[in-house]
Order: sequence, then structure tokens, then C-alpha cells
Amino acid sequence: QVQLVESGGGLVQAGGSLRLSCAASGRTFSNYIMGWFRQAPGKDREFVGRISRSGSTTYYADSVKGRFTISRDNAKNTVYLQMNSLKPEDTAVYYCAASPNYYGTTGAEYDYWGQGTQVTVSS
Repeated sequence: QVQLVESGGGLVQAGGSLRLSCAASGRTFSNYIMGWFRQAPGKDREFVGRISRSGSTTYYADSVKGRFTISRDNAKNTVYLQMNSLKPEDTAVYYCAASPNYYGTTGAEYDYWGQGTQVTVSS
């Protein structure tokens, strides 16, 4: 079991920045590929990006590429989502997720999820 807790969400104006954190506990954090997803009201959950076990490789959805950056600190059991140049359409609940095996872009490929943190971007 891996427990994940997101933090860092809030209200920000368009063009601003936020950094989300996801703290993990339980099994060895560095064994897991970590992903970020988001879900806006009335919409399906959307893949945001993922990072490899070592942190050397990242992959992003086109909608956030160039604006969002995922990093991780395996010594602190934490993964981060740095969000810059935020837009109102980035408003959503953001979730981190852990996968032991798959470099996936769908939720089904991730076994463990946090409770989510709300990000609201005002225009």
C-alpha cells in the first residue's frame, strides 16, 4: 500500500503559478512511477503528466506542455507539480497517483491515488 497526500492547491489569478506537492508513505517511493491527473466539474479525469522512478524522464499532456513541470525527491518521498502561466481552464481538482509498473496516461494504470487538491484559476 502507498498512501498519497496532495497539498498546495488554492486560488490564483490567470498567469500565476502554483506548486503542488504529493507526499507518499508506505512502500518504497522510488519503486513507483508517479502521475498527475486532474478533473474539472462535469468533465472526465484528464492525464496531466508523469515522471519515471528516478525522475530522469517526464511526459506531459499537450494541454500543459511547456507550462507545467513534474519533479520528484525520492529522499523526501515527494513528487511535485510546478504550474506556471495558469489559465482558467486549468481549474480542477488535481490528483497524484502511483503506478508500480506502467508508464501510463490513463487512470486504470495507476494503483494508488491521493484525495486531491483544488486548483482554481480566476480570469
